[in-house]
Amino acid sequence: MKIAFYDTKPYDRIWFEPLAAEYGYKIKFFDYKLHVDTAPLSAGYDVVCAFVNDIISDEVIDILHKNKIGLLAMRCAGYNNVDIKAAEGKIRVVRVPSYSPAAVAEHAAALLLSVNRKTYRAYIRTRDNNFSINGLMGIDLKEKAVGIIGTGKIGQVFADIAHGFRMRVLAYDPYPAQGLDVEYTTLDDLIARSDVISLHCPLTKDTHHIINNETIEKMKDGVILINTSRGALVNTDALLEGLKSKKIGGAGLDVYEEESDYFFEDLSNDIIPDDDLARLLSFPNVLITSHQAFFTREAMQAIAIVTMENIHTFETGGALDNEVVAH
Repeated sequence: MKIAFYDTKPYDRIWFEPLAAEYGYKIKFFDYKLHVDTAPLSAGYDVVCAFVNDIISDEVIDILHKNKIGLLAMRCAGYNNVDIKAAEGKIRVVRVPSYSPAAVAEHAAALLLSVNRKTYRAYIRTRDNNFSINGLMGIDLKEKAVGIIGTGKIGQVFADIAHGFRMRVLAYDPYPAQGLDVEYTTLDDLIARSDVISLHCPLTKDTHHIINNETIEKMKDGVILINTSRGALVNTDALLEGLKSKKIGGAGLDVYEEESDYFFEDLSNDIIPDDDLARLLSFPNVLITSHQAFFTREAMQAIAIVTMENIHTFETGGALDNEVVAH
């Protein structure tokens, strides 16, 4: 099997190269993201491996199909960037549905703690020998209400962490988890009662911009918003207005609606042309990380193992348990 591996970073090679050698596969690592201009590079390969910010449109699917690509192996859980309907009957699509729920949930907790207690601002101050604590006041999380939107594996781990802080845990999910120690309620009730709101749901047509002007208006004054799921769950314009009005007291974002041109890249010598992202970065109560919530040793190892197992199962004609199909 020959694999065209797109959007490669140095850490990908660390985990995928040894496994490829074990299976006897050959991987060609491309630094480029997969999109309509780079899809022709897949010619001569059997499998394409892609990531969260690759743009796998119907045009890209057609190019891959013409190049006789049999499998698109997503090395991530999300697949909202793939035109699944266009792939039907042309290319089979698999993903890594779960790798390390703890990694993402723990990062969400880190964002919450940092935004609340302004540790990132304190670090910058003390590096400049400024030991003033003015403006760094937070709140006790104990007995505060945290609203978790989405109680899949990651949301469940985050609920456990919140219980550790002695928080009151509210939850909203169309498909409630059985036996989970949370108070399930409606989305409107959760939004109105929560001191902290953390997003742990997939991006679908129903959850697109689930955080918008209307929902923000219903929130408590000073609410803290955490998003480690998908950027488009949050309407960026509405978030900016919520921050300006102080309805939102702080935001911890590991994802951004238009992140694909920026996240995972070193742009420290460039001017960011995205005005919304630049404005978000200017708020002292906003902490943005570059889609790194998944990024632990355990998660990277699991992603590599499951991705290669998906490819091997495809090669040997087995049942693709992690296949994504159009509904």
